[in-house]
Amino acid sequence: MEELEEFSEKEESNFDLKAEIYKYLTHWKWIVLGCLVGLILAWLYNRYTIPNYPTEASMMILSDAENGVVGALPSGGASLLAIGNNSLDNQIETLRSKRLVENVVDTLDLNISYFVEGNVIAVEAYKNTPITIKFLSSPEEVHSNYLNLNVIPESPSTYRLMDESRGYSRVHNFGDPVNLGGLDFIISLTGDSSRSTNTVNVRVVPLREAANDYIARMAITPKGKAQDILSLSITGEVPEKSQDFLNTLMFHFNADGVADKRQVAENTADFIQERLILISEELDSVEGGIADFKRENRIMDVGSSAGQYMSKSSMAEQQIFELETQLMILESVEDALTSSEPYNLLPANMGIEEGSISGLISSYNTLVLERNAYLKTGTTKNPVVETLTDQLDSLRENLLDNISSTRRSINIQLRELNQLDRQAEGQFSTFPGLEKGIRSIERQQQIKEQLYLFLLQRREESAISFAATSPVAKVIDPAFTYNQPVDPKPWVVLAGGGVIGLLIPLLVIFSINFLDTKVHHKGDLQTLTKNIPFLGEIPRVAGEDSEVIQVNDRSPLAESFRILRTNLAYLVQSRNREKAEVIFVTSTIKGEGKTFISFNLARTLASTGKRVLLIGADVRNPKLHKFSDQPLETKGLSDYLYDHEIQSENIINPSLQDNIPVDMIFSGAIPPNPAELLMNDRMKVLLKDLEKNYEFIIVDTAPTMIVTDTLLISPLADTTIYVTRAGYTEKKLLDFPKDLKQQGKLKGLAIVLNDVDYSKFSYGAKYGYSYGYGYGYGVDEEKGLTAFFRKRFRKKQV
Repeated sequence: MEELEEFSEKEESNFDLKAEIYKYLTHWKWIVLGCLVGLILAWLYNRYTIPNYPTEASMMILSDAENGVVGALPSGGASLLAIGNNSLDNQIETLRSKRLVENVVDTLDLNISYFVEGNVIAVEAYKNTPITIKFLSSPEEVHSNYLNLNVIPESPSTYRLMDESRGYSRVHNFGDPVNLGGLDFIISLTGDSSRSTNTVNVRVVPLREAANDYIARMAITPKGKAQDILSLSITGEVPEKSQDFLNTLMFHFNADGVADKRQVAENTADFIQERLILISEELDSVEGGIADFKRENRIMDVGSSAGQYMSKSSMAEQQIFELETQLMILESVEDALTSSEPYNLLPANMGIEEGSISGLISSYNTLVLERNAYLKTGTTKNPVVETLTDQLDSLRENLLDNISSTRRSINIQLRELNQLDRQAEGQFSTFPGLEKGIRSIERQQQIKEQLYLFLLQRREESAISFAATSPVAKVIDPAFTYNQPVDPKPWVVLAGGGVIGLLIPLLVIFSINFLDTKVHHKGDLQTLTKNIPFLGEIPRVAGEDSEVIQVNDRSPLAESFRILRTNLAYLVQSRNREKAEVIFVTSTIKGEGKTFISFNLARTLASTGKRVLLIGADVRNPKLHKFSDQPLETKGLSDYLYDHEIQSENIINPSLQDNIPVDMIFSGAIPPNPAELLMNDRMKVLLKDLEKNYEFIIVDTAPTMIVTDTLLISPLADTTIYVTRAGYTEKKLLDFPKDLKQQGKLKGLAIVLNDVDYSKFSYGAKYGYSYGYGYGYGVDEEKGLTAFFRKRFRKKQV
């Protein structure tokens, strides 16, 4: 047995870039086809996809200083309105609110779409639809239902209405009421009757769903250095529809803001009107009391004898009146603040001069309006609403404190003025009681008259404020649509289609190669052939070709065996020529073609005049008989090993198939104990007896991994041909013959690759594939891309 061999393999990369590239180039037709299919699909996508166009508008958000609100507030009031730098963000959220967008969708009926079907695609008709649908049901029912109707005109006055989801198909007259899906509606023809022959698809979606779609497609971003300009943009298939949406959205936003501002003036006017009614009733009562007093006492004027004292008293009374007026207003504001309904608007511009209460009231009303605006699109749990609520609570406490302190200040002044008034009145103690009584009544009359005139003035101011309310935003650019669509982009789609069409076959090829664990060519045997000689490759036999080489055979199969014979001669030329060269042919597993190799190698050697003996030593699974006309029961090796009476000449079967002389020893009967038979000395005796009569003894042995038969007799071999099969042998099995070589269990080991399909390899100048075995035998000249790359590869190799 050979000594154990030490393999000192260096770790090195087996990656061959050229081989990998040519693996893909062999499938260049599929790659080109995939690229063409991708380009065609991309072209069809560009051709039949409705483009989306961008529509843009811009508007400026007017600040309080610009629209005159903050400027009208007293000192300290404007600072309370500055709730941070997020005011523009608040306006953006308002523009994106479902309430506002739903109003726009409802105004323009954007939840109803008309699609005119063409030969390939359906195009939306926005303002030129050939039909219209008018709902008779309530808006609430329409806004919460789906409809998908196909209207097919059948005559100038009739149409077929179809709803596939409900299985509905019926002919109706234009203008007749229809009930479907719980909705009542009428379908009528428009003036554009030229398109009335086409089928029209009418789609009705719930209002909330349509609004959500517009909100999702709309983008609102700040613009400009001052960050007070908003850019509104949206993409859509119908530019006119997008333009109408943005223009209407800006209009509703402005109208909504103006309505919020007018709420303060409206609430103030209502408050003043209520007070006017009350004061008017009190004034009538006082004036009636004066008339009654004078009529009962029959007097018209008290005289001017007490004019000096009266002047002092009048001055004090005037101031007392003003202070009491302020106390009444403070009491009204305090009642509004402590009412059962919190966060209501307070009456503004009531002339309260003490404690900056007027500015605080204006600030309070501004915060109430902003809070109410957020409550329209959210709940009290909204973080911004909670922040505004906290600010209102704080401001209300501040107002109540200011009112309390102001009331105390006014009360002190009233005490002083009352004391002054009492002193003046004390001087009238000598006057008749009539003067005192009439003065008391007249004072009440003056108070009521001045308060009445004051409220009338404030009511007019409130009306002027309501009429002169300024807008909250200014439209800079109405909606306009760009001519260049954003989707699809033809060149990007074409490039993407080409790339995807190119990548798909490449990925398929990569997956096939990645998942393929079989040996296919000599390159896959590199880890094995570094230390074990490689004798040659045997090409795949086509279905119509013979598996047996003939005399003067010029087929690729015969040429491959001639190359194998030549390489084998170099391998055994230094050995003893006085006895036959014993060649074992084995493999890892069955089915790798060792019998096929053994038989054709024997015929190739015999065709040169060599005396060749072929022995079928695979006694478990004999296959050699299929290449002969002898039956399976023919006496052979197993009979010889078992029966010592049988001599070697009794089992030799001369063969002259196609005039090629090869002596054959068949496997014989299948024994129950093949391993024990091979372990006796009869096999060694047989080879000793025959090695002087032949130049080559080829032994077709059993697979080495499946059974131990070959390893039992391997010391008798001079050379062991190890057969691997392309497309059949697993790469992971290549370590098995290498281990056998390293352990010295197989002598003279050499590798043969069987069943190579050369049609799959056009890159193998490195491995000899590009020439194949057809040189000089009328092989067709290669053409096309494969030949071009093959020539380039050869040129670089040279």
